[in-house]
Amino acid sequence: MDSFLGIRFKKPTAKRFQEFSRKHFKTHTEAMEAMLDFFRYNEISPKEHLGPTGRTLEAKLLKRINAVIAIIKDVEKTQTKPTQAMLEALFTQMETPEEKTLIMKTDDELDDEKFEDWDGKDF
Repeated sequence: MDSFLGIRFKKPTAKRFQEFSRKHFKTHTEAMEAMLDFFRYNEISPKEHLGPTGRTLEAKLLKRINAVIAIIKDVEKTQTKPTQAMLEALFTQMETPEEKTLIMKTDDELDDEKFEDWDGKDF
């Protein structure tokens, strides 16, 4: 059996450690070993500031995503939709003029068309 050693902590610090230890580990010894191993493995000091937290990173990322969405919407509004409208207008203009089919008419049909509206009073 391992022997224990008493370390003196201030009461508020000891209470915080006990709450943390009970929440995450089975014993206080495991909690302290895990914390010491963490600092040794990551080669950091408990006094160092680790930088932005997950919440601040998420907020920054969300702002950037919203900015990208705004840029894409602006490009769509100012470039894509007008270009699409111009292309559609070109294609609809090309489709509307229907060409008449070239069919040879006989002389009788041509004579009938020429004199359809003529009532014969001009002579």
